[in-house]
Amino acid sequence: MAEGERLTPASACVSIVTINYNQAETTREFLESARMLTYPNVEIVVVDNASEPALLTQIDPARYPNLKVVRSDTNLGFTGGNNLGMDHARGDYFFIVNNDTELDPSVLEALLAPFDLNSQVGVTCPKIRFYDSPRLVQYAGYNPMNMYTGTATIIGYNQTDDGRYDRPGPTNFAHGCAMLVSRKVVERVGRFADRFFLYYEELDWSQRIRNAGFLIYYQPEVTILHKESVSVGRESPLRTYYLTRNRILYMRRHCSLFQRLVFYSFFAALVLPKHVISYLARGQFTHARAFLNGVLWNVRSASVSPV
Repeated sequence: MAEGERLTPASACVSIVTINYNQAETTREFLESARMLTYPNVEIVVVDNASEPALLTQIDPARYPNLKVVRSDTNLGFTGGNNLGMDHARGDYFFIVNNDTELDPSVLEALLAPFDLNSQVGVTCPKIRFYDSPRLVQYAGYNPMNMYTGTATIIGYNQTDDGRYDRPGPTNFAHGCAMLVSRKVVERVGRFADRFFLYYEELDWSQRIRNAGFLIYYQPEVTILHKESVSVGRESPLRTYYLTRNRILYMRRHCSLFQRLVFYSFFAALVLPKHVISYLARGQFTHARAFLNGVLWNVRSASVSPV
């Protein structure tokens, strides 16, 4: 997008919403990155998600203009934490972004631009690359969800950023690591579904946003770097539990009856035995238990309501 084509509304307030969970140094690094932002009308809302010790004992808030730290005495997860942050934010737009990211100074100008060019745009996402391997893409949009297997692949994942992923345009899902959402979307669609807690929540929200007639827009003009899974860890049983639980929950919420029946058959015949056998063969008994608990949660929970 040419510089002259930008119609970014400089008067709009952007609320940056991020979560801290026992990561004071990571959050401090994020706040230092945010100090370099060039957009003039910004507030930063950090939700301290039951961290011990509390974040305000670990950073100097006076160093960061327009910073608001909201303390939760219970861990609300990704969904509840961001929802709490939006409750305390005054912005016309919410930039929901992980604290384990490094921001490009012009990220907000770039992400705001598509909203001026198309009134249907409700969410914009930047290109995301890995912090430790900055030439590799983590996110360049999403392919559609397979409504029979419950899988949606990320475009460009782990591929070299060689220009192939530089075309902006609508995509199927936002990435929870970094997404700029207009307040009007939240007012019409609602917030993250609290019951997801962690993982698949942005896919669920994206689906609801698109169902309401909004576009999710991939904006590769700007890139952020993501340290990835600092809070949970890529090999955590907690991650296994929520990925399993919420994959099924997403399908229960968004599939037709026929699609659900196919998915249940596919999951029971292929996914469940493959994962359990694989975990047991590697001696990962805690992961096997977490996987099964994720499945059982859906068996026991009849409701698929948003809360």
